[in-house]
Formats: sequence, structure tokens, C-alpha cells
Amino acid sequence: MDKSSQISGFYKLPPQDRLKKVQEIAGLTGEEVAIISATGALKYDQVDRMVENVIGVMPVPLGVAVNFLVNGRDYLVPMAIEEPSVIAAASNAAKMAREKGGFTTSSTGPVMRGLIQVTEVRDPYSARFAVLTARESIIEKANAVDPVLVKFGGGCKDVEAYVRDVPGRPGHTMLIVHLIVDCRDAMGANAVNTMTEAVGPYIEKVTGGKVYLRIISNLADRRLMRAKAVFGKEVIGGENVVDAVIKAYEFALADPYRAATHNKGIMNGIIAVTLATGNDSRAIESGAHAYAAITGTYRPLTTYEKNADGDLVATIELPLAVGLVGGATASHPTAKASVKILGVKTASELGEVMASVGLAQNFAALRALATEGIQRGHMQLHSRNVAIQAGATGDLIDRVAEAMVKEKKVRADRAKELLEEFKLK
Repeated sequence: MDKSSQISGFYKLPPQDRLKKVQEIAGLTGEEVAIISATGALKYDQVDRMVENVIGVMPVPLGVAVNFLVNGRDYLVPMAIEEPSVIAAASNAAKMAREKGGFTTSSTGPVMRGLIQVTEVRDPYSARFAVLTARESIIEKANAVDPVLVKFGGGCKDVEAYVRDVPGRPGHTMLIVHLIVDCRDAMGANAVNTMTEAVGPYIEKVTGGKVYLRIISNLADRRLMRAKAVFGKEVIGGENVVDAVIKAYEFALADPYRAATHNKGIMNGIIAVTLATGNDSRAIESGAHAYAAITGTYRPLTTYEKNADGDLVATIELPLAVGLVGGATASHPTAKASVKILGVKTASELGEVMASVGLAQNFAALRALATEGIQRGHMQLHSRNVAIQAGATGDLIDRVAEAMVKEKKVRADRAKELLEEFKLK
């Protein structure tokens, strides 16, 4: 890039003018500008209010997973994702789960933690005692800033306090105060952050310390979602497949390098629903992976075992801080439509369905890995993208894709060669 990225007053410009500036610097073509500026369901003034320095949108395919039966109720599940095979795999796994009743779920409630860092405390354990003694006053001050949340049954419900030593820095100790907040149907970041800021000065007074950070925790271990499914051995390919899936799970249990990819497969499903419903995917990811390591060793978020009938029993437990009010969920038209497709009425119901999707996706991946290998189904769908990237259009997309899959050579160079061959015929 020959021109400077330092642009004075860039944030003050209208989105279209920002895009013109970027076009000049980056050398974008008129076609590329048109693609970026096609905002779809959103209008420019809407996206300009959602994030900073807007120039356009980045569309992601929105699909629907079918066959989901959760707690005896049918769900169509919108999923926004660019990766092929995820929606198909989740739908197929959900179909297999239906044979034994689908998914059953539970949750611990929409509770989040707000953290208040207290430093420069001479006697941290005494300060901790003082905070817990002032529990009722802290709760009252926290709830005073969000009477609407309290009106709907939410709000700050408890106060915890922990003395933490700073690793590698002997003598450096701090007191961390936790506000335990019932967020009802909101994700809760705004409410919790406001509460932590509101009680900061009072906690300084109580402890004699200095308050620094006041922020929500994304390790939402008080907002756990759980799902369970039984996959009949006949349905999934026999008891040998049950045993193979359990061995694949044990691999993840024994090796954190495998566990990372195991959990990535879970998040393929969960994050796709998170994006479709306008929730915070970064909060979900950080919370899930932190929970996977909460014992000190990174572990899989699912478990697999065999019951007395020889069927496969799968379970999942993870934190899911999702909401139905506030943020993009309430303002993005596609997210609002996705929530309507789902038909969920509470944030906890949404989280439980998402946990079921994560479990379905993980089972599908393990079954594929343990039997035919993950690449077969994935590459069959991915081959279409490779064909398109090579320049194929219309019927040529399917012809090139099918030829690559048959040859087991799903590569860009082979797609170009096949495309030229088909054009000459």
C-alpha cells in the first residue's frame, strides 16, 4: 500500500465517503466497491450505528438445520456460517437422535459475574470479610442502577470475594469482588458492567483499597447449559461405531491438542447459531474454552459412554451467555427473523437449543472421524467452493466438483484443469 493509512477525520465521514477513501488507497475496482456497499437487509445508517468506521457489510450464508427435537419440541435452527458440511452434519445427527427421543436439556439460569479488582489492600483477608459483611448494601447499590432488570426478577443476587496472588510476583496480592447478577433474557454485559462501576467507590470505602478494573467475566460458570442425547447403535451403524466414537472421545480426553479441535467442532455449531441470532460470538468462544480448562487441564466439553443396551449416550455442558434483548439480537433484522424461526421465548431456552446443536455437531464429527474419515463428506461439499473459485459457473460448478471428488483431488489447480477440459467438450 503506497498511500498512508493515517486519515484525519475518517470516523466523521459518511460510510459511502469512507468507502471512496478506501477505494483510492487500496485500488478497489468499481465492482468490488459495489460488492462491499451491498448491505442487504441492513441500511447504511443502521450499520453505521452498530460499529465504527463502517464501509459496508460482510455477508455470511444463513442456513437452517432441521430435525431438532429438544425436550419434546421441534425446532428449526438458523445457522450463519461459511464452512460447508456443518449444517448438514448437525441436521443428520439430530435426525439420528430423534430415534431415542431427541435431546433433553437443563440449565442453571441466566446468571453472570461482574468483577471488581481491589488493589493496595494492606490486609486483604480482613478486607474480604468487610466486603462480605457489607453484602446487603453492595447488592442494594448495584440494583439501584438497573430498576428495570430488578422489576423483571433479575438484578444482583449475591456478592463473593476472593484473595488472589499474582503469579510470579511475590507479595503482590489483590482482592477480587464478584457481583452475582441474574440477567434474565439479556446477555448482561451492559447491566453487569454498570453495576460494577456503580459499587466501585463504596467498595473502596469498605476495604480501604484502590479499585481498578470493573468488568463482566465471560467465564459464565453460573450460566451453564446442558444437553443429552442417546444415539441408538443400530441407527448410527452398529455397536462397533459406538465403540469407535467413545475411543475418539477418549483421545480428546487424553490429549489437549486433540481436545482443542474436538471443541472447535462443538463451536462450529454453537457459533453458527450465535451469529444467526445476533449474539456475541467472542464472549461465547472465550467462555467455552475457559470452562474447558477450568480444572487446570484443557478437556473436551462433551462426554460419550455406552449404556446397558449398547447405545451411545452423549452429553455436553458449557457456559452460554446469550440473550434475546439488547444488542444486535434486538436491532438486526436478520437476527430478529432468526429468533422468530427458532421460536424460543427465553435466553435459557435459546442456550439449551444451542447446546443441543453443539452436541449434534460434535457427534457427527466424531462419527465421521471414527468411520469414513472427516474429509469425505466435508470435501464433497467444499468441492463446489473450489470449483467456483476456479471460475466455474452454472452446471459447470457441479460437473467440476463431482469430478474432483471422484478423483479425490479437491484442489484449485485441478479445478482449473477440469474446467478447461469441460469447456473444450
